[in-house]
Amino acid sequence: MNTSIVMRVEFNKQKGLFAEIAGEIGQVGGDIVAMDVIRAGKETTIRDITVSIHEASVLQITEAVKGLQGVKLINVSDSTFLAHLGGKIEIQPKMPVKNRDDLSKVYTPGVARVCMAIRDNPSSVYALTIKRNTVAVVTDGTAVLGLGDIGPEAALPVMEGKAMLFKQMAGVDAFPICLATQDTEEIIRTVKLLAPGFGGINLEDISSPRCFEIEKRLKQEMDIPVFHDDQHGTAVVLMAGLFNALKIVGKLTSDIRVVVTGIGAAGVSIVKMLLVAGVTDIIAVDREGALCRTQTYGNPMWTWVAQQTNPDLREGALSDVIGGADVFIGVSRKGVLKVEDIRHMAEEPIVFAMANPEPEIDPELAEPYVRVLATGRSDYPNQINNVLCFPGIFRGALDCRARTINEEMKLAAAYAIASVVGDDERNEQYIIPSVFNDKVVPAVRKAVVEAAIATSVARRIPPEYR
Repeated sequence: MNTSIVMRVEFNKQKGLFAEIAGEIGQVGGDIVAMDVIRAGKETTIRDITVSIHEASVLQITEAVKGLQGVKLINVSDSTFLAHLGGKIEIQPKMPVKNRDDLSKVYTPGVARVCMAIRDNPSSVYALTIKRNTVAVVTDGTAVLGLGDIGPEAALPVMEGKAMLFKQMAGVDAFPICLATQDTEEIIRTVKLLAPGFGGINLEDISSPRCFEIEKRLKQEMDIPVFHDDQHGTAVVLMAGLFNALKIVGKLTSDIRVVVTGIGAAGVSIVKMLLVAGVTDIIAVDREGALCRTQTYGNPMWTWVAQQTNPDLREGALSDVIGGADVFIGVSRKGVLKVEDIRHMAEEPIVFAMANPEPEIDPELAEPYVRVLATGRSDYPNQINNVLCFPGIFRGALDCRARTINEEMKLAAAYAIASVVGDDERNEQYIIPSVFNDKVVPAVRKAVVEAAIATSVARRIPPEYR
């Protein structure tokens, strides 16, 4: 992924050193996109050179410029780091407090009347406080992006970014909660203690298998929506892409064989959604090979998946069971899928290789052999990105005050995302809408509200449905 950096350099302008600097930048793969003179003396000049370069080459380019004789590298500013300075979110009041009358209304003494009203009628907390529109983005920092267990402080920039997307895309006020514990019971207890101030809980970047128990218990013990995005967000967006991919190849969910590799948090949720969507022939593959109900596993979720899938009791590695599959879904690691595996799949194969940052197979290698290809990356078509899912799902769940987010609501969200890609637009390179498509959140919100009402988990009927 490219980023832009600004290099402030001082050099002797009489010796043609700028050409040497430009040469070093070009040799490392950088592109000079702007140059500003900061100070020009008789002998030396200080300039800001803006360079577009791959993130992995930032250190290499700075070292190369540092090594030039007669050149002083004063400072390097990275645009990504600059965007994070001081954090990316803030809290703003909805009304100004300019005088004593304002103060008495929003704080003391007037606020006491509102407090007592909520005490006497607890459900009025949704009408009289921010609870109606707040989501806690909760992590313990154990499974952040592809970085692994980096801790709660290092996870904070990701949670801030998620809060930004909640607000910008769906008007939801989200706040990052990074917990300094990895103890399952302590996390459950802490989230429950925090719950009075929030209308929903978005669990994020919590490692498997603890994430399953944490979400399950919180859903059982709380009456507000709890949604682990790494599991369900991935599954929802993937299903949206799959629905459109199947339309392209003219196949039905009830008739296809699907192989899923990587049976962790996302993989288990994907299997569940495939089953709800009517797929009956699923083979789940992990490091021990194809999961099969004739085997015994120490992981309870693997046991559950094995009991629900693999109707023909196939055994072996991915290459042993992929023959005849219509769809490959990968949420595992780089290099798992080979070209030879794709060649053994059914006609017009569909491949969703979603490992990040490197997919299960190089897209360039796979493309000649597949009909539809999707990845988790933004530099290829058909990116499976959770941003298409969680803002609209929580917008809908909050608007109808849903007690939970159930499978029906998630499946409805998947169909809604898929519907944004019209019949006249759908093709092999476009099965999923852009994350910036402003039709996505309203469509998902509407579908989620309707599914919540239909399944009797909505505690409020929005005005348009009365």
